[in-house]
Amino acid sequence: MTASADLFSPSGEVHVPLAERLRPRRVEDVVGQRHLLGEGRPLAVALASHRPHSMILWGPPGVGKTTLARLLAGAFGAEFIAISAVLAGVKEIRDAVDRARLARDAHGRATILFVDEVHRFNKAQQDAFLPHVESGLFTFIGATTENPSFEVNGALLSRAQVYVLESLGEEDLDTLVARGFEAEGLDATAEARKRIAQYADGDGRRALNLVEQVSGAARTAARRGADADFVESVATRSGRRFDKGGENFYDQISALHKSVRGSDPDAALYWMVRMLDGGADPRYLSRRMIRMATEDVGLADPRALEIAVRAAEVYERLGTPEGELALAECVVYLAVAPKSNAVYRAYGAAREFVSKDASRPVPLHLRNAPTRLMKDLGYGKGYRYAHDEAGGYAAGESYLPEGMDPPGWYEPTDRGLEAKIREKLAWLRRRDEESGGG
Repeated sequence: MTASADLFSPSGEVHVPLAERLRPRRVEDVVGQRHLLGEGRPLAVALASHRPHSMILWGPPGVGKTTLARLLAGAFGAEFIAISAVLAGVKEIRDAVDRARLARDAHGRATILFVDEVHRFNKAQQDAFLPHVESGLFTFIGATTENPSFEVNGALLSRAQVYVLESLGEEDLDTLVARGFEAEGLDATAEARKRIAQYADGDGRRALNLVEQVSGAARTAARRGADADFVESVATRSGRRFDKGGENFYDQISALHKSVRGSDPDAALYWMVRMLDGGADPRYLSRRMIRMATEDVGLADPRALEIAVRAAEVYERLGTPEGELALAECVVYLAVAPKSNAVYRAYGAAREFVSKDASRPVPLHLRNAPTRLMKDLGYGKGYRYAHDEAGGYAAGESYLPEGMDPPGWYEPTDRGLEAKIREKLAWLRRRDEESGGG
């Protein structure tokens, strides 16, 4: 059977997907997004005032961005023009502008222009909307799954209100799934609905697609109802919503890093497994753990870096799934290890100082003197060999450029090994003072 054949029923009629058949026709029928549509909330206020405004609807797939745009157009009695940035280009933008102008001039109607996946338009294409938004030719509504701060240019963003749409919760999904089974004429147990809601992972469209899949399987098996076991046997569970290059990816790696920094091994494991479950490359996670070991554990426990590097090597040898256990062991170790960012801060301070400071010459006593000429010029003269000094330390000696005061960039914490390092440095400073050269 060809792909196009799937669009038709055995009788030759075009099959309309359940998600499209159940698309709400009234704002009151929208499931979820109460923070925008509830009484006194932003979109409810806009609807009550009958004053449309340009907006960006930002949220994950299947939460009602397109539905909301359509319903707003209907509520305002406006012409609705929809284009997709995945398929459209300059020609489609011009055609939309011409249609909006015709609606205004010939019929006196306002227009809502809906641009799906607006983040896929480049800056020039996004700029093409600006004069028409400013002139009032149309009200612009963009939908995006990506952070508008990064993906929508500033000029367009400044002319539109950003509304964040949330993933559908369990109750919302249960309502949607129940509507779906009712439309399909199939009885489903509460546990069956719950299982589909879990599989949908906050995505309403996915939930209805699963209902349709289960209903079709039930009709084929001559069943009049569906329970959890039947759902398990026929439903296809998709991977969790996860974009390897999108904001969701960076939000989750941020959560993992902050869980390690916050010394919560359970949370660290949770986010690591969530990312693996969503398709993140374990090698990327292993590299991030090496970064965590140096940035957040540091010299409070130098073994953390060794364990992180070894975990990465183990994964390279064993792969998935066996090698993932080494990553789990590593992330737990990093979470429970004593924390210090002292080296991280010291390195940053040193880089900033050097980037702004002049190129100070190396003091003569610290210079290498491999030739007779260099020795005659005083290279290395007066250098004190630390191993020949008491305690292996040349008390009072300076290793900084002349005229540069000790910056004190590295300030060890009182945690883990750094507590001992702190004591050692304090002891060395006292020796410098006693020698008269501190």
